[in-house]
Amino acid sequence: MNYNYVATCLFGLEGLLGEEIDSLGFKRIETIDGRVLFQGPETAAAECSINLRFAERLYLHVGAFEARTFTELFDGVKALEWENFIGKEDAFPVSGHSIKSTLFSVPDCQKIIKKAMSVRLGEKYSLTVLPETGIRYRIEFFILKDKANLMIDLSGIPLHKRGYRPETVEAPIRETLAAAMVRFSRPRENVLLWDPFCGSGTIAIEGAMMMKNIAPGMKREFAAEKFPFFPESSWKSAREKAFDSIRKETGFEAYATDIDENCVRITSESAKRAGVDDMINAFRMDALDIDTLGRRGTIVTNPPYGERLMTREETDELYRAMGDAFSRLENWQMYIITMSEDFQKLFGRKADKIRKLYNGMIPCYFYQFFKKPGK
Repeated sequence: MNYNYVATCLFGLEGLLGEEIDSLGFKRIETIDGRVLFQGPETAAAECSINLRFAERLYLHVGAFEARTFTELFDGVKALEWENFIGKEDAFPVSGHSIKSTLFSVPDCQKIIKKAMSVRLGEKYSLTVLPETGIRYRIEFFILKDKANLMIDLSGIPLHKRGYRPETVEAPIRETLAAAMVRFSRPRENVLLWDPFCGSGTIAIEGAMMMKNIAPGMKREFAAEKFPFFPESSWKSAREKAFDSIRKETGFEAYATDIDENCVRITSESAKRAGVDDMINAFRMDALDIDTLGRRGTIVTNPPYGERLMTREETDELYRAMGDAFSRLENWQMYIITMSEDFQKLFGRKADKIRKLYNGMIPCYFYQFFKKPGK
């Protein structure tokens, strides 16, 4: 049986997410800001949950309809076949968002959707009160320009939480964004990837997992594993397939350095949990002391923004110093994310390409330097 699914992502990563879905063999239906709608069999829930590297959450898409009034919202929700998924004892809390729509009150939409579902399920199961003591299905609505989409969350804990990073430093970068930064940098065998502001080591770890082909969700659990309409065997099969796909040998290596010894410790411990400690060299070092060491390399890094770790004046001075220090790296490519719109001027070099990305809800600029200076 085929289902419709929705995978959400950080703004700016829709293209990467779509390519992942294509590579798994599923059919894309629609792509909008921050989400990709696609179709796949029952087994797609397990395959996508375990393998999608750039997705924030995965949903089962139950239905969509126009809703400009609460009556239309109620009738549209009630018409959906919820009994195909939710049993007579199951719980179904409702949450969601409304953007650029007539129905803008999220609490009111929650109440209407909950009531419509309760009426439908009560009629189907001949119950006046639904116990909601069984399996928990988190219902998510998304109303955009008066079109309501109703979904069931399959992830539970967000997909960016891989499980290797129980301890973090202040202001950590999200795993999905770190993976995207590495992908945009085009990592290669025998080309050193170096993050000189490693923090929790997320960029280096995501790069190593990518190059070793370790599925990001292989070691964690998902809400949908408890849902009876997905084959239990599909989860075991997807994990076994992911394990068999891990590359046993690779020439990829990453350096993860930071001036803070605690960051180095956290990075080393997280790399071990992720199964990539043999590919990552974590050590204490001031980013301004960086050197090529006679090797080919790529810088991929997330320096302080001036939000929580440093003042704006301090980060401006740091970016100037980075420009001087990184000029020693000859023909190395550099990929640097920051909130600063003035980074190029402070760094002293014009980027070859700039992408607008989001670290959670924080808008950032991803400055890419991949041509020889002066070219």
